Amino acid sequence: ADADPEKVKRQLAEHDLLVEDWGGEIISVPVSALKGEGVSDVLEHIGLVAEMAELKANPERNARGVVVEARIDRSRGTVATVLVQTGTMRVGDQIVVGSTRGRVKAMINDRGGRFAEAGPSTPAEILGITGVPDAGDIFEVVASEKAARTLTEQRERDSATQTGASLSDVYTRV
Repeated sequence: ADADPEKVKRQLAEHDLLVEDWGGEIISVPVSALKGEGVSDVLEHIGLVAEMAELKANPERNARGVVVEARIDRSRGTVATVLVQTGTMRVGDQIVVGSTRGRVKAMINDRGGRFAEAGPSTPAEILGITGVPDAGDIFEVVASEKAARTLTEQRERDSATQTGASLSDVYTRV
């Protein structure tokens, strides 16, 4: 009841994001989740922006995307909510997320139903990762378990070398 769209526009402007109403390039569509108003307008604008920017994803390649959240469930193990950005992920695929890996044992949609494959722009909860990834981590589907193991070992080595240099290391470099 006390929502203030103008306040949101002001807050965006403070971060140099101007909406179209104020002469900027950011599309602004008023929406009411309670009344269900404006949802079709938002979807129309999303389609328009995607078409204008020629946003496309290749569903034929190995999946790549981002982890939205992850947690440990007592009965199911590690559960990661992911968003596939390009490619197609299937149950049984080998996956590398940050420095962890695993095999996709199951995919669950937002309604709790299982499904076999997730294409571009599809969110899914996945089971089968060995560790708990961080939100924002990038995941990749790889060809084999050997490739997954190699990639995670490489990432662990890279992160170990980036963990910071001692003062003597910095002095030596200078």
